[in-house]
Amino acid sequence: MAMAELPATTLGGTTNDQRPRRTAFDGSEQLSAKVAAYVREGIMVGEFKAGEFVRTERLAETLGVSQTPVREGLMILGSEGAVNWEPRRGYRVVRVTRKDVDDLFVVQAFIAGELAARAATLLSEPELDELDEIQVRLEAAEGEGASDRVDELNFEIHRVINKASGSHRMATLLNQTVHYVPLRFFGVIEGWASASAHDHAPIFASLRARDPDGARQAMSSHIDHIGGLLTEHLERHGLLESA
Repeated sequence: MAMAELPATTLGGTTNDQRPRRTAFDGSEQLSAKVAAYVREGIMVGEFKAGEFVRTERLAETLGVSQTPVREGLMILGSEGAVNWEPRRGYRVVRVTRKDVDDLFVVQAFIAGELAARAATLLSEPELDELDEIQVRLEAAEGEGASDRVDELNFEIHRVINKASGSHRMATLLNQTVHYVPLRFFGVIEGWASASAHDHAPIFASLRARDPDGARQAMSSHIDHIGGLLTEHLERHGLLESA
């Protein structure tokens, strides 16, 4: 079945036509996982409101897929606690609180910090040079206002560091926590591109110095900063509930 063009993202009730929904429906990932990612992101940015039912038929029509991967995707979200199954009624969206988002970033900061600490003693000189080169391109993209490019280059920086840690299972755990927050929407968040351009300096300095403790602290502080920007953005748009 041909895939329909995905609808534009709505942030705080305003359609952002310049930043469409970016959940990728190509590649090798299972379709049910892509549906889950689409709804997961939609919950976080307010497209699916707390207490509302996610209608299988409507969602399948919107995405241009059959109802089977939609049901499977909602089952994934049910196992995560993002939606609740109610017999004879369907899946209802669970509210998202600031504490929920804060907790996710506490976990992310811890894991990312540990990965950076391990990478500090394992990164090769060519890999350190590669990080510097990517950062130069990232800062240029930030100066041009190319937020999509900033996203891509930031992802590449963290990928190099996480891979160099030699801790595949821990990196997998980090990826699992990342699924819960709409990282693909950070480009519309005030301060995100700037944080990506400027927060990396102390991380790189610690990696160059082969300083695990410094790398851990610098990376954790970076993730904390990003998490704070996201929660502030979501609160400004009324997308978080009080705990």
